[in-house]
Amino acid sequence: MFLALPSPISPPLPLVSNINMSKKNNTRKSNVNGVSKKTQTLVKTEDIEDAVSFFSKDETHKLRAVLLDWYDHNHRVLPWRATSNHSNLKEEEEEVEKRAYGVWVSEIMLQQTRVQTVIAYYNRWMLKWPTIHHLANASLEEVNEIWAGLGYYRRARFLLEGAKKIVAEGGAIPKTASLLRKIPGIGDYTSGAIASIAFKEAVPVVDGNVIRVIARLRAVSENPKDSAIIKRFWEIAAQLVDPLRPGDFNQALMELGATVCTPLNPNCSSCPASEFCHALSIAKRDSTAAVTDYPIKGVKVKQRSDFSAVCVVELLGDEKQSSSKFVLVKRPDEGLLAGLWEFPSVLVAGETAPLARRKATDCFLKKNLKIDIKKTCDIVLREDVGEFVHIFSHIRLKLYVELLVLQLKGKDDHFFKSEDDETITWKCVDSNALSSMGLTTSVRKVYNMVQKFKQKKLPSKDTPPPTKKRNRTTKKN
Repeated sequence: MFLALPSPISPPLPLVSNINMSKKNNTRKSNVNGVSKKTQTLVKTEDIEDAVSFFSKDETHKLRAVLLDWYDHNHRVLPWRATSNHSNLKEEEEEVEKRAYGVWVSEIMLQQTRVQTVIAYYNRWMLKWPTIHHLANASLEEVNEIWAGLGYYRRARFLLEGAKKIVAEGGAIPKTASLLRKIPGIGDYTSGAIASIAFKEAVPVVDGNVIRVIARLRAVSENPKDSAIIKRFWEIAAQLVDPLRPGDFNQALMELGATVCTPLNPNCSSCPASEFCHALSIAKRDSTAAVTDYPIKGVKVKQRSDFSAVCVVELLGDEKQSSSKFVLVKRPDEGLLAGLWEFPSVLVAGETAPLARRKATDCFLKKNLKIDIKKTCDIVLREDVGEFVHIFSHIRLKLYVELLVLQLKGKDDHFFKSEDDETITWKCVDSNALSSMGLTTSVRKVYNMVQKFKQKKLPSKDTPPPTKKRNRTTKKN
């Protein structure tokens, strides 16, 4: 979970000397009809302090000890946690740099993604780009191909941009959280993880797991997504972080939330911090209460519903080139799925009829690729293949898929030009290249739907024509 560290409301904690805590007026800006004005925050500082209290000094020391001991004996073995022996100072420095790079890659991949899914992607990534210098020489297309299927592709682009920036400025990964935050795509959480785990800086990390653990330990009944409450969680995490083993402690806190103090089925009987848990104490006293009441559930933002007509354009080969090719279009460099390849598609207004979708598709093909269905090609086949829903974090996208098989009248390069000379990047690839490309999950699903449709509906060249069935009815004499 990637959370921003809001500016502190209360004075800095005496236990935290290495975190820049500046005072800020207890106000926030809002914009109404273009006019900027200040309004009071929803939660006052005094209310926050009452709702989310700090641990005592004794509790802090005990929590550090029990969590680190538990982590030493129970942590999962993950590839980005691997360490190796080094015999001299140079090897040690190289090892630290390598670990910082590995932590960076893994933490970016783990945002909004399950650990088991990330492991294979991480191993493939590190095999292809073992150091930040290797990554800096990669192209965005290469990075997207390795990333394909992980989603949230903006993360991959930021990783590449960050690597290029670091290498251009000398090649050494910054060693403090404050300097790491200057790298594209690195915020408070990722900078804290890299600085504490790789460079042993005593700074906190706060993700969804940490919020859940602290919310239950302190029985926080406030909205955990409120910026003032989030700020308080960061302060408490800063108070708890162990100064001698900051990286291990931060991982212990996250590991506890991921494996024991889970959202729906916490295993309180095996939790090393159960004696400090206020939520568990309340649940034991009150039969109507449960540990899972904390943190409280926020109101989910309603997803926007979009509809898209996707046209898989297959161009048949001529006499010289027997294999057919598929048309792929590159998405814009900004916005959703920026810079990724997809089949030609166009947004349509709601649950439109097939005829309206085809009209919109024909208009897109004519305008952007100069494929005029009526003039520049012959339609060999045009069929609706099916439909499915793809869920993004904020969008519910319904895709209507059709297969359009064309025989072009002329050379390919004559057709693929934009009418108004706007840049639109496209390419034609054969089925073998398409199968090995790093495509998004939805584009891969579209292609698989088309392949199944062709196997089921279209007879192969070697399939003999079906024989006529005998008429079972007999004539009466």
